[in-house]
Amino acid sequence: MGTGASDLLVLEDVTTYYAQMRILEGINLRVGQGELVCLLGGNASGKSTTLKTILGLVRPRSGRVLLDGNDLTACPVPERISRGMAIVPENRRLFPDMTVRENLELGAVLSDGSTLEEDFSRVYKLFPRLDERRRQLAGTLSGGEQQMVAMGRALMSRPRLLLMDEPSMGLAPLLVQQNFRIIKEVHESGVAVLVVEQNAAMALSIADRGYVLSTGEIVLEGPARELLKSEDLKRAYLGG
Repeated sequence: MGTGASDLLVLEDVTTYYAQMRILEGINLRVGQGELVCLLGGNASGKSTTLKTILGLVRPRSGRVLLDGNDLTACPVPERISRGMAIVPENRRLFPDMTVRENLELGAVLSDGSTLEEDFSRVYKLFPRLDERRRQLAGTLSGGEQQMVAMGRALMSRPRLLLMDEPSMGLAPLLVQQNFRIIKEVHESGVAVLVVEQNAAMALSIADRGYVLSTGEIVLEGPARELLKSEDLKRAYLGG
């Protein structure tokens, strides 16, 4: 698979194992500059392993991970973060006994601090509720507010690529809709986004393109509008 000039992230024939168990097989995936892409699949499809491989938490047995055309396959996690990746992890993973502001500040831990207040202002503009709650302990927030903190923390590092792991998990339907509106706003601010999701309809409703994983292989890909109408998507998702 060739890399285009506008590609920000490219996974090139990535195969990943846990011990002797193959989890991913020959994954080819790309996210363009400023693009919103979703990676869909059910439980045990390999979605989380794909994210871990992109971040460097797992090293592929073969294949490459490229950012801006640079091979990061052997790079540690901090270097990938410093080059412009950030993640909003599954279940948010905040520090409940720290304030909203303290949690946000952790997102800027690799920066020199010179733009810290500017970054706070940018996050508070996107999430006005967090400005109101900045001195409140994160553990006392609602689920929707905690998701805002997790997203805001990731944005404090000024990422060019935002990775999102199951952003709808554990949220009420109304909050899921609100969450995906916020993801769309973040994307429209110029950040490329890769959303890993089980909720295909919601993810595809805001994405430019999508990929479908099944037992560690990409079985379907294409423009989001086409995938939304695809009978193949339903079959792939239901394992038929």
